[in-house]
Amino acid sequence: MAYTEDKAFELVQSAFERQRLGHAFLIVGSSKQAESLAARMIELVNGSDDVTSGLDLFGEAPPPETPGIDELEGDLVRIVRPVMKSRRISVPQIRELERSFYQASDPDKWKVGVVLEADRMGVEAENAFLKTLEEPPRNSLLLLLTSNISLLLPTILSRCVQLPLMEEEGKQLQEGETELLEVLAKMSKEGLGSIGRALTLKAAFTKVLDQRKQSITKLNEQALKEEVLAYRDATEGDWLKQRDLHYKALTQSEYLLERGQCLAVLVAWLGDVVRQKCGVDGLDYPQYAKQTMSLAEGQSLESLLLRMEALDDLVKLLETNVSEPLALEVGFMKAFA
Repeated sequence: MAYTEDKAFELVQSAFERQRLGHAFLIVGSSKQAESLAARMIELVNGSDDVTSGLDLFGEAPPPETPGIDELEGDLVRIVRPVMKSRRISVPQIRELERSFYQASDPDKWKVGVVLEADRMGVEAENAFLKTLEEPPRNSLLLLLTSNISLLLPTILSRCVQLPLMEEEGKQLQEGETELLEVLAKMSKEGLGSIGRALTLKAAFTKVLDQRKQSITKLNEQALKEEVLAYRDATEGDWLKQRDLHYKALTQSEYLLERGQCLAVLVAWLGDVVRQKCGVDGLDYPQYAKQTMSLAEGQSLESLLLRMEALDDLVKLLETNVSEPLALEVGFMKAFA
């Protein structure tokens, strides 16, 4: 179940007031939402040391403002973020965060560790984190923030209280999502049922995937290069070979995640068309309501449901060892031609 930011904070606040607050939370949502909730949680456990800025023109005290997550960083709050060129969080970064929990501080204050883009830790850093997640020091709080929960190990997920956040209306579109939506919007003017338009959409889909795969490959190749430079004189050649295989597997795993997210865009779009046809509120892409309504008016409900079923079949088919190009071509023809 996903929560609004305010509802998630209410649940955390209630647990804190009852002295039942968990020690590790996984906040899942956009970086803006997740960081805002994390900042409010830090303010909750440690209070605010800010001096009031006085009364406003009407003689009233202005409402307190929660500082941004970076403003809260200090002796009590440590923030870990991807810093290498490969945008990876390294094991030494996690070790340093763990050491900070055992440094002397005010016993009435909480030590807080925040891991931004927690999905960038990788297997080694995540495994290095497990003991602290299992046996944290007293008055310590760990906040892991991510928008890609599927990239985290099950052992991490099982040790955290998960706070999935609802997507905000008018949310910022992810890389590649806008391009797909624009092609779909253009197609809506001409309607469904054309082989040419189905193949055009498939070409746009493939282009986005290729761009994302190139980006993922580049980042992981950089991460491997950094490890080779750091450890080549201290390890055996077999270890570096294993790291090469590790990053190739990671690249494939992250690519499959991107592919799934791109397919989710198509499913959500067609789902909006069905909702428009049925007069149901709550569109995934309200900014494209005019285009999805145009498509809904030109299609029968039975036809739309068959197209949704074809997309669902495509998603399931791609989970097998089928040839990806062939599956995409057939799937797009069934769903959009």
